Formats: sequence, C-alpha cells, structure tokens
Amino acid sequence: MVEALLRRNATWAEGIARTDPGLFPRLAAQQAPEFFWIGCSDSRVPANVVAGLDPGEVFVHRNVANVVHSSDLNLLSALEFAVEALGVRDIIVCGHYGCGGVRASCENAHHRLVDHWIEPIRRLSVQHAPELDALPSAEARLDRLCEINVRDGVSRVAETPIMRAAWEGGARVRIHGLIYGIRDGLLRNLDCTIAPLPA
Repeated sequence: MVEALLRRNATWAEGIARTDPGLFPRLAAQQAPEFFWIGCSDSRVPANVVAGLDPGEVFVHRNVANVVHSSDLNLLSALEFAVEALGVRDIIVCGHYGCGGVRASCENAHHRLVDHWIEPIRRLSVQHAPELDALPSAEARLDRLCEINVRDGVSRVAETPIMRAAWEGGARVRIHGLIYGIRDGLLRNLDCTIAPLPA
C-alpha cells in the first residue's frame, strides 16, 4: 500500500514539474499562503482540492467536526502562526453537510473520547433546539446544526486573544464561515464574516 502511494506521488510530482516547472522551487523558497483554513478531518473535504487552490495557497488545520475549542493548543498555535508569522488575511472556518461528528453529537450512544471533543456541538443543539425541532427532517436538522457549528466557530476564533491582539495591532484579518456540500461539491458562504472595525 505504501509503495503504491509513493508511485502515485512520483507520478504527481512529475506531472507538476512538467506543467509548472517553477512551482516546487517557489514553494521551497517561501511559504506565503493567502488563507488559513479550519476544517473537518473528513477525508472527503480536503481544503486545497475543494477550494481549487494550489499547494502553498492555504495553511490548514483540521479536526473532527471543525470544532474551535478555546483550549485546543494545536489550533491556537496554528492560528497564531498563520496570523503573526505568515500574515494571512483571510481565515476560513469550513464545515460540511452530513458531518459525522455533528451527527454523533445528536446521538445518545457513547463515542468515548470524541464525546468530549464534540461537546460544544451538543450544547449548540440544545441552545438552538426550537429552531432545529421546527425543521421537517432529521437530515435538515443535521445540516442546519452543521451551519450553526461553523458560525459558532467563526465567533470563537474572533474571541481568541490572538485575534484581539492582531486587530488591536492593525491587522486587517477577516474570519469567514463556509460550508461544503459533499453531494454537489460546492462551497457556500454562510454570511457570518467578522472583520476588524475600519481604522
């Protein structure tokens, strides 16, 4: 299996070298992504691919159900590096419809460690119960909770000391919420962008 991956990698690298001979030298010289992407670990939602971006254009952090925990040092370290060292100007929190982590947050079954991880989504489902219960199907409720989770993630990123300090220092970083449809391959803007106040 690993040998097959190595062969596929070699074929990919050779193809890139033919179509864009300068790409690998540019990537080796500097990392300068335009976006920081906080997404779900789901293998069907790779940031570069779904956004149509080349290597080097997006700095990525992924976890189960794209949850933004205020105590997640991995996420916070990546956010700080993206904003302070890489100078990204757009942060994207991206969820996807049909998310298994969001679905698990609505189940009565025990999922072991992941139950701790998705606990914020469980709280969101309780907080938004009247809105969710008014929807016509379980799938519609799940999809809406996926959207609510993204919006909450945008707010949580904005509330971090990292972002507050960046904005106070004059950084013009914006935080956006997107959701991806696995069934149609389209990204949708949830219109929940948070940006610094005009100077």
